[in-house]
Amino acid sequence: MADTRGMQDIFGLDIDKLAKGFGTQKYTFLEECQVRQMKGDSVRWFQKTAGTLSATAPSTTKNVSPGARPTTLEVSWTRNTSYKKKYFVEGFLDEEDITDAEIDTFSTTIRDLTEVIVRDRDSDLWDIMSDSQSGTNIQTFATTAQGGDQWDAANYAADIIVDLMHAKKLILDQGYDPEGATLLLDTLGYKSLVTWLISGKGSSIPGFSSEKIKTGIVLGLLGLNVKVSLNVTTDYALVIVPKRAVTYSGSQGITANTTLDPGIGRNIRVWASGIAYRTDPQAIVLISDINTA
Repeated sequence: MADTRGMQDIFGLDIDKLAKGFGTQKYTFLEECQVRQMKGDSVRWFQKTAGTLSATAPSTTKNVSPGARPTTLEVSWTRNTSYKKKYFVEGFLDEEDITDAEIDTFSTTIRDLTEVIVRDRDSDLWDIMSDSQSGTNIQTFATTAQGGDQWDAANYAADIIVDLMHAKKLILDQGYDPEGATLLLDTLGYKSLVTWLISGKGSSIPGFSSEKIKTGIVLGLLGLNVKVSLNVTTDYALVIVPKRAVTYSGSQGITANTTLDPGIGRNIRVWASGIAYRTDPQAIVLISDINTA
């Protein structure tokens, strides 16, 4: 059985203190946000009404008659206030765990505690980006309404290209540039995408199947950067314009600190604080029902 700290089987000779047999998860949602610093416990921000300004008939902004006065257009904003969240976790190591264990328990514990903070922050970022999967305040559609079927449908009956192009169209219709946008998937959605592209449609795209098998990963598709995370809710995919749709105001970056209890051990704490908010919700498209089950 696996050993926890304090159990004799993880102690031994002073060998290479490197823990093996685990994987580090990658969480990248902060990369999709415009990041800024905040002071105090809250941030006031303004959300511009989506769309391009237009005149109300009979006013016009083109073919204006000579001598006529210009049409007055007004930009509108909605004022919002968001309050920061603190992410905080703690761990403890006995002195013997640090000095006598075969594995580097100290650095491994700090790393794993830090990953908890990053994971929890990314989970909140996902809920902000996806509107908690409700689709009330962002653009959304189901695969069955566009491509015709779920991405893992039998006989590759889906048309993922249609789904992704429709997402790009929705973003473009709102005045945003979808080129270089990010496609966020969970592991099942990523599997369905790659399987559909290579096994299902690879033969109809010259050179695609062999090239993707050679490289081993789909990094980009239709101008979208594909990213995979365990924080993406199963049965959803999301297309987002990075550095535009969501802002993250950070109060304090990820910080680690230890306190020593002589002869007993060390207490390890890791924390961070900040808040994310959607400034441009129309620069996000949530695709639902991508799985058959």
